[in-house]
Amino acid sequence: MSVEGAEVPIRHMFDLGKLSHAGSQVTVVARNDELKALAHWAGVDAVKTFSANVSLRRLSQTHFDFEADMAADILQSCVVTLEPVAAHIERHIARELHFTPREHRERGELTLAAGDEDVPEEIANLHYDLAAPLLEEFVLAIDPYPRKEGVAFEPPSDPTDLRPNPFAALKRLKEGG
Repeated sequence: MSVEGAEVPIRHMFDLGKLSHAGSQVTVVARNDELKALAHWAGVDAVKTFSANVSLRRLSQTHFDFEADMAADILQSCVVTLEPVAAHIERHIARELHFTPREHRERGELTLAAGDEDVPEEIANLHYDLAAPLLEEFVLAIDPYPRKEGVAFEPPSDPTDLRPNPFAALKRLKEGG
């Protein structure tokens, strides 16, 4: 859904190195210009609101807990009628972040099992963009085929409305007719 090569529409940098064991609460709210850029980036008609309450905790010198409650209101076009369809998105996000300096990652000191969902997310820098996981979850939550309530796709019932089947034409050629 995201536009390839497009710059990330929202950034909210946080220095995890200065995070105390008591943690921190951070609110991320998109400004009007960011909402427009976010809509373009996500491939929707409009993003009306986008916000998140993020809780951060230091678990150790190199491990951090990231939890967020994200909410957004978007506008998409119905895939059947092209009329506007409003949608509300809410997600709870929980991740464990593991700071691994670049030289340790290159030596491969941390081995993670493939497909294990409970492994920490490796980060290379303590200056972490809090908006990155929010944007990932946001774009994954968008309905790829939005429909206006009560609308269903109905194929044409009259066979004359259907375009000719190219395979039927090939079959006639093969049969010599």
